[in-house]
Amino acid sequence: MKGPLIISLDVPSKEDLFDIINEFPKDEKLTVKIGMEMFYAEGPQIVHELLQRGLQIFLDLKLFDIPNTVKSGMHQIGKLGVQYTTVHALGGSKMITAAKQGLVEGAKESGVKPANLLAVTELTSITPEILKNEQNSRLNMVNQVVSLAKMAKFSGADGVITSPLEVKSLKKQVGDDFLYVTPGIREKGAAKDDQSRTASPSQAAEYGSSALVVGRPIIKSNDPVRAYHGMLEEWNNAN
Repeated sequence: MKGPLIISLDVPSKEDLFDIINEFPKDEKLTVKIGMEMFYAEGPQIVHELLQRGLQIFLDLKLFDIPNTVKSGMHQIGKLGVQYTTVHALGGSKMITAAKQGLVEGAKESGVKPANLLAVTELTSITPEILKNEQNSRLNMVNQVVSLAKMAKFSGADGVITSPLEVKSLKKQVGDDFLYVTPGIREKGAAKDDQSRTASPSQAAEYGSSALVVGRPIIKSNDPVRAYHGMLEEWNNAN
């Protein structure tokens, strides 16, 4: 079963966020992503407001620090009752294990279901050249992402954030019992903006993505509702 098409609400203000949300019917079952810009501006209150509206929340803060610090941060996130949240896989196995412990403990404290912990492998803005020359990786992109995903799964993560282009290899080598959430989704022929590794909704479905994250093609559209439903239909109807 395909997961949600998550709307990435990377906008500068709460007013801009609700301008987009209020275009949708109130009973629309949306999953939305709140990232650093909005969370740092508004704090946990914006999460509470969106949850009260009935939305599913992907809180994308990409925690990356020593294990104890990440555990404490994830404890606070766990209490919020969001559905998805993120760490950087490059933080290592001990950090990911600590993150999961913090999430579970925080959720238990608040009596909510723990969020799915997703590990960011390589950002979709990272090119093979950056991977080789700046990150000094001895692995190519696919093998690097697979290696990070295997480690994340072993350490307790529920899935990874990865380019759709790596999903086939991931499913083959990491397994089907893992979430593959893919940003970098664009309509065929659309501009890639600052993302290097992109795919259309139907291509992502073909590759085996579990859920999609779509930002600018929806929120920068003249008709966000129409843009969302068009991409959602392509996603849901793909084989």
